[in-house]
Amino acid sequence: MADEIRLAFAHPSERAISTEGEAPRDRISLRDHVREVEIGAFQAERGHTQRIRFDVVVEVTPSGGPLDDDVDRILSYDRVTEAITTELAAERVNLLETLAERIAERILLEPQAMRTFVRIEKLDRGPGALGVEIVRTRRDFGEHLQEMAQERPHPRVAYVSNSAIASERLTEWIETLSKDAPLILCTGLPDLERPRAGHPLAQRRVDLLAIEQNGWILAARDPRCKVVATRTELDWAMKNGQICIWSPSKIVLDAAQGPETQPRDSVALAAWLAGHLEARELVVIGADLPETPPVPARALGL
Repeated sequence: MADEIRLAFAHPSERAISTEGEAPRDRISLRDHVREVEIGAFQAERGHTQRIRFDVVVEVTPSGGPLDDDVDRILSYDRVTEAITTELAAERVNLLETLAERIAERILLEPQAMRTFVRIEKLDRGPGALGVEIVRTRRDFGEHLQEMAQERPHPRVAYVSNSAIASERLTEWIETLSKDAPLILCTGLPDLERPRAGHPLAQRRVDLLAIEQNGWILAARDPRCKVVATRTELDWAMKNGQICIWSPSKIVLDAAQGPETQPRDSVALAAWLAGHLEARELVVIGADLPETPPVPARALGL
């Protein structure tokens, strides 16, 4: 029992050794990797960073021959730190469990990786370290791992002004823009009076919700268009030919590097999404183009 307790709190490398069975495996490890992260499910954790410590062990397939001191023949340590950086930059998450799962999945995309141990701990939430540890193999993710390995599609992002939403040409524009690329539609604030808040952050949320309401107005005009709120939904829709209307609150509020623009500048907000998704182009219908779009952009008149 004492040995089991010791292993429960030991570094993931010791856990890996204790569960290797009769086939010892090569391993690489990352210890005491500390980052400043905004994470947490509580409102008090929003808008503030805290120290998060990462310990990762990856079991890898044997090289099968001499390495010849060639870095391309091994799983680089940089791939582990890149997996952490990529998932931290993708969006703000509430749970350490979610972050650990995503990091493990991204590490196991590497062809040499067989099994990974991921431990993540919050260092500033109490007198000790609070954390989670998971163990994942390639089998745990199955076909989803193969899907992730495929190249992520580059969508066309289209901003639809209120005049364009009401236009008889709306169906025509949607059909044309969705022919050769996944299509994500963005709307702006509705032409209606909205509540006024006494604080900028509160007003930002009110405005984002108003944009979402306008998205539902657009969805009612064309049943092919579905309102989506998360990056997971967007990725699924892009891979499955679904036309999306972006509901911005969650992605904007959870983004590690969110847009500097305010929701009332809705064309700029659409441009930020286009850059965030590495879109092939931004199309603006019934409004002016942003000054410095992050992707190729063009305007369509009414």
